[in-house]
Amino acid sequence: GHTTGPSLNNDKMYKFAYSSEVFVDRVEAPLERSAGFRISSGVDVNLLWRNPDNDDDQLIKVTIRDVQVENVNERPDTKSIFKGKSTEKIIGKNYLEALQRPIILQLTRGKVKNFYSYQNEPGLVQNLKRGLASLFQVQLHSGAVREVDVSGECNVTYQVRQDQVTKIKALDSCEIAKTGFTSPYQILDVGTKVTSATIYVLEDSFIKSIKAEENYAFFLNSRRKTNAKIVSKQRLELKSVHAGPGLVAAKQVAGVIQTLDSRYVALPLVAETVHAECKKCPSLSEHWQTIKKHLHPENLSKAEATRSFLSLIQNLRKATKEEILQILKSEKKELLPQLVDAVTSAQTPASLEAMLEFLDFKNKESAILQERFLYACGFASHPNEMLLKSLTTKFQGEIANEEIRETVVIVMGALIRKLCDRDGCKLPAVVEAKKLILGRLERAKKGDNVKMYLLALKNARLPEAIPLLLKHAESEDGAISSIATTALQRYDASFLTKEVKKTMNRIYHQSRRVHEKTVRTTAAAVILNGNPSYMEVKNILLSIGELPAEMNKYMLSIIQDIIHFEMPASKTVRKVLKDMRAHNYERFARTGSSSAYSGYMTRGPDLSSTYGLDILYSGSGILRRSNLNIHIFNRNAQLHASQVVIEAQGLETIIAATPDEGEENLDSFAGMSAILFDVQLRPVTFFQGYGDLMSKMLSATGDPMNVVKGLILLTDYSQVMQLQSGLRASAEFQGGLSIDISGGMEFSLWYRESKTNVKNRGAMFTAGNIVVDSLFVKAGMETSLEIETTLDFISTVQFSQYPFLVCMQMDRVESPFRRYMTKYESLPSGRRYTSKRAKVELVAGSEYPLHQENSNMCRKVFSTESDSSSNWF
Repeated sequence: GHTTGPSLNNDKMYKFAYSSEVFVDRVEAPLERSAGFRISSGVDVNLLWRNPDNDDDQLIKVTIRDVQVENVNERPDTKSIFKGKSTEKIIGKNYLEALQRPIILQLTRGKVKNFYSYQNEPGLVQNLKRGLASLFQVQLHSGAVREVDVSGECNVTYQVRQDQVTKIKALDSCEIAKTGFTSPYQILDVGTKVTSATIYVLEDSFIKSIKAEENYAFFLNSRRKTNAKIVSKQRLELKSVHAGPGLVAAKQVAGVIQTLDSRYVALPLVAETVHAECKKCPSLSEHWQTIKKHLHPENLSKAEATRSFLSLIQNLRKATKEEILQILKSEKKELLPQLVDAVTSAQTPASLEAMLEFLDFKNKESAILQERFLYACGFASHPNEMLLKSLTTKFQGEIANEEIRETVVIVMGALIRKLCDRDGCKLPAVVEAKKLILGRLERAKKGDNVKMYLLALKNARLPEAIPLLLKHAESEDGAISSIATTALQRYDASFLTKEVKKTMNRIYHQSRRVHEKTVRTTAAAVILNGNPSYMEVKNILLSIGELPAEMNKYMLSIIQDIIHFEMPASKTVRKVLKDMRAHNYERFARTGSSSAYSGYMTRGPDLSSTYGLDILYSGSGILRRSNLNIHIFNRNAQLHASQVVIEAQGLETIIAATPDEGEENLDSFAGMSAILFDVQLRPVTFFQGYGDLMSKMLSATGDPMNVVKGLILLTDYSQVMQLQSGLRASAEFQGGLSIDISGGMEFSLWYRESKTNVKNRGAMFTAGNIVVDSLFVKAGMETSLEIETTLDFISTVQFSQYPFLVCMQMDRVESPFRRYMTKYESLPSGRRYTSKRAKVELVAGSEYPLHQENSNMCRKVFSTESDSSSNWF
């Protein structure tokens, strides 16, 4: 009769040669240089039973024999980990015996309908048998189908040409129990490419040969040259056919199985989860003792600090709450903040419970640790509902330190955003946190509370918060309207409705009331970044010339920057300028020191980064606001890597100058606000009020104030792959940043000079670890890259004459960029083959060429500076 699947002849024994190989290496490397191993054996197949009512329903017996484990590539004896070891020694007696026990397959129309094996065999052995059994599944007509095999339930396409069948499996469609996570920022995540193809050659209605190959490729989106691949190959070839045992007489399948061995059971063909136990891994406390020296505060801008931080997270993810508490409770003060960064970044239920038990929010003394915990929550790479719920509960409880209370709610905003970005906006904890923030903002009476909830919304960026932000944008309190407008600035242009534009135009043109310059310029930025209309642009251009002196110059710079940097609004701006030629000259010949400028920091095939620097002064020459933004982006996504804003107001009294219109009654204040990796941090105050200012000026050491210090987990990718051969592979990429940002502001009344300085020091370390672990042999590769760098931004203002001299410098120091790669093969006994490569290059320093006008001014500032001694006060 006609069969739709392969068919065996009665009374025959088919003898095959079988091999399963794995290779691990960089994507572009040739396979003959790769690390890996091969498991090979003979396979005997014979027909046990054919259904009397259906030729296409058969039971076959499959037996693995003569197993060998060997190098996948030629290695000299000195470099072979298998040299002089028998298979039994490598695999272990129990595993080998189990592997050689036969399996029974029920093949119905070419598909494996049932897989019979012994119940209590080790998971790994069963999976290797499933990998072999899945090869026998083939359909003899073309078409697409959903099919279950060792990889799970997958979409499979068959193409049949005479005696050859090609089977393409879409691995990313496979449904199988998966563990793992990806990074929140696409730019810093890992890209993957997976393929699987099997070619069958048939002869005399049965299998002559099978060749299967699957490929997994992984690459860092930020640097595609940092990559890895796993190639898995299986081959089954018919060697000979002999006379074999006869058929078993029976009506049903159950009868045949009973006759053969009653201990056979039908098991799923999908692979089961197998956990590799680490025999010689150090305990958490042992590991901590060996690395903690690298995590001293003064070592934080070194790559070794970040490397230690990442390895500690790996270990913490396996630890219990008790083990974690033990090291937290016994550690010295200066190491605790770094330890808190790592424990929080581990993001396991045990690590979160340990932190919540360790930190006492009712205690003012441990505020620094509470803050580090909260920021690490804000930067969490895969936050869950539990984390947000814990913070909401803390916020509703007693918190001794007011700044910590603010930080809790600001971080809740960041977590709401991250969970919403992952389709978690309707989770109960997210709904509750949103309700709490929006509800309390509506009822808030105290200015400080209003600011705190607005900062939380600046992180959460909820569409439903826009009406509330608009209401506060027109507040009479400058600080409140400033936060509300900068929050609107962070929304995607698609959310900037007519209503938003109307309000921003009212603020900029002061149609209802006088607003501070900082708020008006932010409103203008919202308009210009949100697909502005012709009239909106025209009205802004017409206002230049009617504004306070320095604001004229600032707005002019903003317009020029839009054109020079080809921003989205540049087309409209050019069109308006063309039509307004008549009254351009006198309007655009504005003097002043304020400026705005954007440029590229790096441009590469995978990743580019830009900086934007804008500075606004008051008419008396004192800094009102400096704003440095860094964005990184690729073809598909962008990320706001950092923003450092220094704001000052009400300082005119010190130099007996006249304040600008509408700013006569401002309280003396200076402070700094930062956004780091899309998370708005709690703003820091340098001084507040005239008394505080004078006492700080008289004791001014010019020492910078620390704004952010710590370790951040940026790339966090972990996946386990079930290979077709039955083996399991894992890919983990972790990338971290140790960061130290400080800022300061100094005055010299004597030389009528002020300086602001922002220093960004940091080290980045990224490591990828790709492993195929068969429990008795392991092959893998580790790849890593590290860079240490410092970015300084200094602005010096001399206000002894008008227009005053301003010099801005942005420098990046020369920094080493190191890459390492190790490939290895190892046995549990510790025998190991390793091949290593390293490359170090220097990335040249750079002085960023802000703009011509600035370069001219710096020359003047430095010529006058040399005349005066550098002694302050």
